[in-house]
Amino acid sequence: MRPPSGPPLAFTVDFITPIVDDPATFGRIAAVNAMSDVYAMGGVPRVALAVCGFPADDLPLDVLEAIFRGGRDAAAEAGCAVIGGHTVEDAELKYGLAVVGELPATTVLDHTRARVGDRLVLTKPIGIGIVSQAIKHERATDADVADVVAVMTTSNAGACEAALDAGAHAATDVTGFGLLGHLHHLLLGAGLAARLSAAAVPVLSAARRLVAAGTVPGGSTRNLDYVSAATTWAAALSDHERLLLADAQTSGGLLLVVPPARCDDLVRALERHATPSAAVIGTVTDGTRGTIVVEA
Repeated sequence: MRPPSGPPLAFTVDFITPIVDDPATFGRIAAVNAMSDVYAMGGVPRVALAVCGFPADDLPLDVLEAIFRGGRDAAAEAGCAVIGGHTVEDAELKYGLAVVGELPATTVLDHTRARVGDRLVLTKPIGIGIVSQAIKHERATDADVADVVAVMTTSNAGACEAALDAGAHAATDVTGFGLLGHLHHLLLGAGLAARLSAAAVPVLSAARRLVAAGTVPGGSTRNLDYVSAATTWAAALSDHERLLLADAQTSGGLLLVVPPARCDDLVRALERHATPSAAVIGTVTDGTRGTIVVEA
């Protein structure tokens, strides 16, 4: 949106069901996840409203307070004020934010701006959905939980700043549709294709073990079905590796599109911002709109 005066504005809303047992941590993850849509456009979240469905007959109100506190604190660290919200009674707990962000006047990270030869750079490892499923079914170790929480509670603010500094011109956050699904959508917007190196994609160490043991969220399986028609797979890639690339993420990283001459600058900028990953995973190519070739 472009108001009559001032910077362009982004409006977004996202909410999730619990991933971890600690309510304040759940609130923090949900807030970081909701603000990522603004960062994926190159913007800065400024103000938000909390959105919550709460089973009042099943949970004490101090759980609700802790969720809101965790979300408020995460937003405040990003310079985003939670100024109110709305809570309804619901059979299933869910929480998130409706966010208003300011966008750059001229350098919005727009899907349509990707160009042939651009490099694809990922700022967080994938596998979050698989580890989250293991937490739900009590199959994750304490170390697994600590690793995935650290990734999910890391803001994409630094990744956004690094992207703008290094001249990236397109991006998407990697969330519910998985890495391949969100890349597919970006390529549809640009009218281009891509080549992806599976070996270059960072993956949470626990995710490989868990997917091999059969821990696979239903959403990740549906994602794989969705992208398969647009994807050409290397014969060497196993079913488990394909599922990982389609794994549904919560509070995942940014997939950044940067001109090849600026790729090294972007990687160095991401490292300065201590993003969980700074992995060059592929290249935008000419080809059938939205298609992806995945190499081993």
